[in-house]
Amino acid sequence: MNAAPERIIAYYRVSTERQGRSGLGLEAQRGAVEAFAATHKAIIVSAFTEVETGKSTTRPELAAALSLSRMTGATLAVAKLDRLARNARFLLSVVEGSGEGGVVFCDLPNIPPGPVGRFLVTQMAAVAELEAGMIAARTKAALQAAKARGAKLGGWRGGPKVAPETGRAARGAQADSFAATVGPMAAALRDEGQSLRQIGAALAERGIKTAQGGAWSADAVKRLLDRWSAQSGAAMAQTL
Repeated sequence: MNAAPERIIAYYRVSTERQGRSGLGLEAQRGAVEAFAATHKAIIVSAFTEVETGKSTTRPELAAALSLSRMTGATLAVAKLDRLARNARFLLSVVEGSGEGGVVFCDLPNIPPGPVGRFLVTQMAAVAELEAGMIAARTKAALQAAKARGAKLGGWRGGPKVAPETGRAARGAQADSFAATVGPMAAALRDEGQSLRQIGAALAERGIKTAQGGAWSADAVKRLLDRWSAQSGAAMAQTL
């Protein structure tokens, strides 16, 4: 965990598709990370947003964020510890696999680096894990009581899971941020004469996955280069 990060990779997580569609929770997380970055005069070089329950350890966006943090040495920034995980073992595996920049929690910015910091994070993660278990137990008891009263239980059935404009805008911003970070490397490989597949293989060898956390295909590399070229063209136009 880095006490004064210069570059930040933001990781945001919401638990449900409904929260992802509405933006519930995301704005507060972005605000916390941006405020932390401003306080420490750090640059947010990329941001990843995950729609996944905290119980799941399958996190493609987190994997992509960690890969990029290891590659660049940037610090992984999370708004709150429980947005990363409530599982102490999983949380520690993330902290230990984050690379030189480490992980910083914006609600706990003064955690020291090294063994003491890992010990403190372990204790706080254990408390978060206990809290999650108690919430689950209370929820289960409440549902059982409601069922006993004859209430009909069921999930949200509000129609197909189609993201609104805000969701598309967020994904577009994330793709732009990813292209701004990885695009120059891909462009340099292209300028060396490497094919799209060769570029994808080279990025994979460096531990870099796609913006969605997947494997590189020729089409994925082309989309990255096209987005990077569009960004470069827009930046050049602004300087003229």
